[in-house]
Amino acid sequence: MTDQDLIDALRAADAVKFGEFELSHGGTSDYYVDKYLFETDPECLRLIASAFADRVGELNDEVTLAGVALGAVPLVAVTSAETGRPYVIARKQAKEYGTGNRIEGRLGEGDRVVVLEDIATTGKSALDAVGALREAGATVDRVLVVVDREEGASELLADHGIELEALLTATELLADG
Repeated sequence: MTDQDLIDALRAADAVKFGEFELSHGGTSDYYVDKYLFETDPECLRLIASAFADRVGELNDEVTLAGVALGAVPLVAVTSAETGRPYVIARKQAKEYGTGNRIEGRLGEGDRVVVLEDIATTGKSALDAVGALREAGATVDRVLVVVDREEGASELLADHGIELEALLTATELLADG
């Protein structure tokens, strides 16, 4: 798969919108990447799973995948199926019922984890997930994201010893192609 294949699939799924949009961190943008459109499109999911699998496959040791709830759950599930690696789900906060877990799934002390995320803007949700995973005893130093909006996520994560790797940057996604 090439970057252009993924760009074409995201555009075909109508996941790239132009206008004025309020973002989750409170800022505004003249474009929006609708994760729910690309995460419910089978072709986009197939391409993302393949690309994430290639990057996870480069690691020599066993890793557990983690998806940030709710947006990255479809991504981590298809990548787990593609790679045969187990996954966990990192919640934004602990449940107030049932087990009260913030991390769902099997995670052992010292497990190496790679976090999968849909879109990185400031990096705060990925950093929160990494914090929860580290608190649960995992070793986390890498976040894979579909689109990096290039608005500070890479720098914030780097400040905490975490590498951000994007399948696409906003610059690549928005370039006339």
